Amino acid sequence: MDGFAAVWFEFARQVLQRGIAALFLVAFFSTLNQFRPLLGENGLLPASTLLSWATSRKKWPLHPTLFRWVAYTDRRLVLLCAGGTVVSALLVAGVPQLGPPWVPMLAFLLLWLGYMSITSIGQTFYGFGWEMLLLEAGFLAAFLGSDSQPPPTAVIVLMWWLVFRLEFGAGMIKIRGGREWRDLTALMYHHETQPMPGPLSRQAHLLPAWFHRGEVLGNHFAQLVVPWLLFAPVIGLSVSGPWPAYIGTAAAAIVIATQLWLVLTGNFAWLNWATIVLAFSAFGVPPTAPAPGAGTPASIPLYWIVVTSIVFVGYAVISVPAVRNLFARRQLMNASFNRWQLANAYGAFGTVTKERIEIVVEGTTADDPGAGDWREYTFKGKPGPLGRIPRQFAPYHLRLDWLMWFLPLGRSLDDWFTGLLVRLLEADAATLRLLADDPFGGEAPRWVRAVSYRYRFTTRVELRASRDRWVRDRRRELIGPMALR
Repeated sequence: MDGFAAVWFEFARQVLQRGIAALFLVAFFSTLNQFRPLLGENGLLPASTLLSWATSRKKWPLHPTLFRWVAYTDRRLVLLCAGGTVVSALLVAGVPQLGPPWVPMLAFLLLWLGYMSITSIGQTFYGFGWEMLLLEAGFLAAFLGSDSQPPPTAVIVLMWWLVFRLEFGAGMIKIRGGREWRDLTALMYHHETQPMPGPLSRQAHLLPAWFHRGEVLGNHFAQLVVPWLLFAPVIGLSVSGPWPAYIGTAAAAIVIATQLWLVLTGNFAWLNWATIVLAFSAFGVPPTAPAPGAGTPASIPLYWIVVTSIVFVGYAVISVPAVRNLFARRQLMNASFNRWQLANAYGAFGTVTKERIEIVVEGTTADDPGAGDWREYTFKGKPGPLGRIPRQFAPYHLRLDWLMWFLPLGRSLDDWFTGLLVRLLEADAATLRLLADDPFGGEAPRWVRAVSYRYRFTTRVELRASRDRWVRDRRRELIGPMALR
């Protein structure tokens, strides 16, 4: 298969290396903008507090992080993000890929270790499945080699295995999850109640019921059937010709198409974009002519064959828990089975919320909160003003907005939210930059409170009458009025 793969999968390697590097660039940039007010020295959940606790334990309880040996400071976090951004940009430009295979390997491993150092201390703000996905993709990308050698077949197969776990795992979570996935009604709610709607989410929500049922059926086919076809190229290419590879490419195209629909109708950070990039591992270019820069199997250094073979065998061993989990009755979602976060379990939206509850934060400068003129703080991504069209932010990750969506789903309000209210009372400039609008223009309010509202998209008739994209009704006051004492 190696001779065929030298041409067929060269295009896939270029997309994988540059695409994964681009996602790391977004991740480091997102961290540079948001980590300090959320988790920095004066953050809502200071990472230094977590590290102090971890250091006091007999056994280190966190995933590996450079900050275990180098004390955390905001300045060092900035340096780490800057370095990650530079290395990512070089990989996107293809510079390390011009050297021997160990050069891009080193670059990707630096990204992997650097970003793991961040996610390991990121607590709830980094508790998303796509963080693990990016780390695992970056580790595997380290062994795709250079432009002067053909892509290692073993590593390409591991990429298929990653896509399989990602898609099939998500499909099984849904089948085992809420009834709405089995009675085909899930997407009659999801476009409206998803964490962060996009510009076209309302239009998607207003599509007829038969279309939404078709969406669910298409999702089940794309996640439960198609992932198996990604492995078709393994089935004797030398015997049966290129047709198994064409089947794999068709499967990749279906995965890409379904993910593009999710990109158009929502904001899921880099989850969909990462899946698209990874699906290109099975997307081949017919070998009618040698791919530019592609080497031959004989040009692969012996040490590189040894390295990639060890990675493949090692991955097969550590994948056993993930295989068991896929077929377990109590399937875990977005779980890691080892400290290095490799061969993970993935999944999303096993259940779909039926109504959208938003927590709105308000403030007033009045001395008497009962007579105050309460004004709302506007977030960048989550619904707020009724007439505002939701914006497209993905693959950029608005971490505060995402956690605001989870708040109404919990039994109690998280500690970080109380910290957020305190920062607003202090008019903390770094925290206010995480928001779209400060109604007090930098002035500290006297009181703040948190109120819950039920939001829903307007119908076409309501939009023509009011020009609003949302309708909301007030539910109850959750916190407040609260002041600094």
